Amino acid sequence: MNNFLKNWGEAAYTSVGFFWMALWAFALGYIISSMIQIFVTEKRMQKTMGGAEGKGVLFGTFFGFISSSCSFAALASTKSIFKKGASFISSMAFLLASTNLVIELGIIISIFLGWQFVVGEYLGGILLILISWLLIRIINPKKLIDKARNNLKDDQDESEEASKDWKKQIVKEESWARVSKKYKMEWQMVWKDVTVGFTIAGIVAAFVPDSFFQTLFINSGAGNTDFSFFEILEHIIVGPVAAFLTFIGSMGNIPLAGLLFGKGVSFAGVMAFIFSDLVVFPVLRINARYYGWKMSLFILFLLFIALIGAALTLHYGFDLLNMLPDPSQVKIQDSTYFKIDYTFYLNLAFLVISGYLVYLGFFKKKDVDHKTSEMAPKSALLESMMKFAALACYLWLTGGLITKFFIL
Repeated sequence: MNNFLKNWGEAAYTSVGFFWMALWAFALGYIISSMIQIFVTEKRMQKTMGGAEGKGVLFGTFFGFISSSCSFAALASTKSIFKKGASFISSMAFLLASTNLVIELGIIISIFLGWQFVVGEYLGGILLILISWLLIRIINPKKLIDKARNNLKDDQDESEEASKDWKKQIVKEESWARVSKKYKMEWQMVWKDVTVGFTIAGIVAAFVPDSFFQTLFINSGAGNTDFSFFEILEHIIVGPVAAFLTFIGSMGNIPLAGLLFGKGVSFAGVMAFIFSDLVVFPVLRINARYYGWKMSLFILFLLFIALIGAALTLHYGFDLLNMLPDPSQVKIQDSTYFKIDYTFYLNLAFLVISGYLVYLGFFKKKDVDHKTSEMAPKSALLESMMKFAALACYLWLTGGLITKFFIL
């Protein structure tokens, strides 16, 4: 019993420590994302993505990057641009870019995993797009694409706002109030995923023995970097399969990815796990509601094959260049999470900035209009389950911290 209480306290402390390490990065990423979505116009996105195939993919990737958002918002935006004339591959490029070529995700990855994984994330996002493009050209699912587009005929999109001159808008207080409201929306979209993800990471760090990972991921183990091709392939397949059964978004999964790498899972396996945010069950269901089950399963197949190809290419490419990261660089548990260092001052600065945005958008300019981004239809049952899980996590964390500091 005493051992359980000790592990409970360590798990809660580790979860809160992980979040403290990442707090400034979340705030910075969502502030940048909110500014882009308010000040950068996408008025001609559909036209530019519906032209020549190569140009459409290029613009789809670019617009996806500047529209970086959570998976649910990206799914809705992809559906909208596909319906309005963008080609299927351009729409897929937009979807992959808006969920993988993400500023805030790169920052979080740098904190928990290191620069090699950041490079892998952005290179991998581009590889996912290129491999998907190649697969679509080879398979040429024209009838499936036409049927999917027909499924959207009766779907109603909101009319697009007129473009605005960002240079004029950026100096207006009302525009920053809209940034504030968008910033709030960004947190509303991810707070449950982040809470559950960070709590699970702490539980895994404290309770799950290394032998579990060595069984799940063949030949994994602390300090081991020598894997055969088939072992790496098994890691790549197991990572997305594990992610498929979860409902945690990519931001919440990064601490767990750090734990996997620290426990000896291969670089390719961890990258595959990170890339898995679009092959989880809620995304499969939403795509089915938009395009039909056949297209949804085709997109799942497309992204899964692209994910395997991207992870393998990254692993052997990094190995060839002697750039594979060392698992020892990941610190699973660190008793000095809350020391006075750059993290403390960055967190303090971004808490102040966040406080100002809240004041501006919800007190001083509380009546400012702000058109919200379209979101994919979420399951009410799933949302209730996630909310319940997040609240249960808060109780778990509170009990664990009380146990660590006041009971043991």
